Amino acid sequence: MKKFSYVVDNPMGVHARPAALLAQLCVNLKSAVVVECNGKTASGNNVLQILALGAKKGDTLNVSAEGDDEEAAISQIEELFNGEFTEKEEYDVLKVAFFGTKDYDRTFFSELTKDKGPGTYNCDIKYFSVRLTPETASLAKGYDAVCIFVNDEAPRQVVEELAAGGVKLILLRCAGFNNVDLQAAKECNIKVARVPAYSPYAVAEHAMAIIQEANRRLGKAYNKVRDNNFALSGLLGVDLHNKVCGVMGTGKIGQCFARIAKGYGMTVIGWDAYPNQALVDEGLLTYVSKDELLEKADLISLHAPLIMGEGGTYHLIDADAISKMKDNVMLVNSARGPLIDAEALIAALKQGKFHAVALDVYEGEDANVYTDRSDEALHSSITARLQMFPNLVLTSHQAFFTREALQAIAVVTMENARNFNEGNDLGFAECKAQ
Repeated sequence: MKKFSYVVDNPMGVHARPAALLAQLCVNLKSAVVVECNGKTASGNNVLQILALGAKKGDTLNVSAEGDDEEAAISQIEELFNGEFTEKEEYDVLKVAFFGTKDYDRTFFSELTKDKGPGTYNCDIKYFSVRLTPETASLAKGYDAVCIFVNDEAPRQVVEELAAGGVKLILLRCAGFNNVDLQAAKECNIKVARVPAYSPYAVAEHAMAIIQEANRRLGKAYNKVRDNNFALSGLLGVDLHNKVCGVMGTGKIGQCFARIAKGYGMTVIGWDAYPNQALVDEGLLTYVSKDELLEKADLISLHAPLIMGEGGTYHLIDADAISKMKDNVMLVNSARGPLIDAEALIAALKQGKFHAVALDVYEGEDANVYTDRSDEALHSSITARLQMFPNLVLTSHQAFFTREALQAIAVVTMENARNFNEGNDLGFAECKAQ
């Protein structure tokens, strides 16, 4: 175990921004970090616990790290303390209209923005429960920025109305940005910033969880046992060990999924428009053509971005792609719904093509995302038709939904807001028109 102590010298104490940066640093460490102050302790990777310490100027923070990288961990934390924990210049407050608000959004964003003053995020957030759409865009009038999610809409009409109302920044609290007209934003002099990576582990782990639920028929098994039915009929699955896993899109999330599949004893093959030779060199996967992956894989997991137009990834999995797959293949999508042609998928499911399909996202999901429709009949919607198949599992766009991911989304989003407000480069977070 390595330890060190730090006396808080910032007049504002340990406010939200340094606490957030410390938590995000610790999330990526192998060592367990504990922070103690005035008899109270906090896990170093939990921003809410760090803030609950209430550390003021003159208080002593006792930090310990225990694990494989404890020495490097303490060194990185000391560097952070001597940089971001010190007093900063004061800037004007950025007014943000926050659309599609849920209770869990407030948990983190409200804590991060409650402080105002030098070195803080200096943001005032107005929460709206409605999504951003052409009908609700007028609510952002008079705000400097809007904060939106995957199911909000920012086509040209909305972007132009935002600009007319004074908005200069669109903050995406997600990685995807296909719901924003970037060319319109450029023309309107509106910056667009996203969260390039929050918790790739969260998404990859969920993808494996739901494909295993579909493979081993866990939902059906649970319901049978609840009815005191202990028969195994209808529950037959397959081993993943010694099977071939095809990963389409080998960015951070795809890499995480590949490592999970490797842990199951699978042979991993990958397809990507921009192959990463380092993954080949370490022995994680072998790159193949799209057609070869479709033909060889027993399990296919989608992790590509949604790119429209010629040569893009829209309907990456269509009727032709499905026809090239093995019979009884398994397919999971935790990336973007329109990567799969829903009509082609349904037709293939009717023909018994798949052993198991698991979808956290799917074409036609927009009206359902984060909405309680339990009192409604879905009639002939894509959702209702997909739910007919006993070998298919649907979840509601929740792959990202872990404490670590929500914390990271809030922190990176507010860092983007701060960088914009202070005139700093948005770096990899900025989304630009081609």
